[in-house]
Amino acid sequence: MNPTPGSNLSASLEDYIEVIYNLMAEKNCARSKDIAARLSVSGASVTEALRSLAGKGLINYAPYEAITLTSRGRRTAKDVVRRHDALKRFFVDVLGIENDLAEKGACRVEHAAPQPIIDRMINFISYLESCPDEGKEVIRNFSSFCRDSKSKK
Repeated sequence: MNPTPGSNLSASLEDYIEVIYNLMAEKNCARSKDIAARLSVSGASVTEALRSLAGKGLINYAPYEAITLTSRGRRTAKDVVRRHDALKRFFVDVLGIENDLAEKGACRVEHAAPQPIIDRMINFISYLESCPDEGKEVIRNFSSFCRDSKSKK
């Protein structure tokens, strides 16, 4: 487990703060019932997590009120989302993984991968983009290699 630097968050709490961030971006607010639905958890689980996040100074929370991120919570959430997006993008754009599987993989790996590995993946994507023709060729060749490897099994 590799929580967001300085946040001391478990993978579960990172999931909660990521959902709160995404709900705020979509609906301008986050509510307990929406969080529970998004994460497929009980209301009691949401309440416990919200109390923990509020205790860490990452959210503003009062029962039956909209939940908002503090400025520290926003920074933490942005980092979690950045890691998730970078991983998913790497899985889809570089490895050619199907979107749904890439999403599930990103959700799991974002909590475990050390930051230097994620940073290196982001740099690799940037490198491929800096030489678009050669980068596309590398990805095409890798896709062909994967297809050929599958057919030999």
